[in-house]
Amino acid sequence: MITSTVKYPGELRTEATHVKSGTTIITDAPTDNHGKGEAFSPTDLVATALASCMISIMGIVSMKEGITKADGATAEVTKVMYADPRRIGEIHVTVTMPKLNYSEKEKKMYEHAAFTCPVAKSLHPDIKQEIKFIW
Repeated sequence: MITSTVKYPGELRTEATHVKSGTTIITDAPTDNHGKGEAFSPTDLVATALASCMISIMGIVSMKEGITKADGATAEVTKVMYADPRRIGEIHVTVTMPKLNYSEKEKKMYEHAAFTCPVAKSLHPDIKQEIKFIW
């Protein structure tokens, strides 16, 4: 089954539609690469997908364990571009967990879930993933 469709209306913008839900995401080329920077760039989406995947998998673990200690978690993402060739060189993610009493076992469980999420495992090993947790 098709996951998504992408349309190029021009001016370095794309419109990506998730087939199952009909949800649309607009991307723009970044200002440092001839674009307007009025929306996520494709590489912004890759970096953001890492954090979204980490938090989603942490939520699944939380749900399976019957606890809600992942509810309210947030992440800040910084993407670092490299040149020659132009590519994502680093993705920095800071995950801030709700201010709760986490056991060492819970911390390890959540961190393991985050580090082994499908996006983290799908990124090329040359992309440095700097992940930090604030408990």
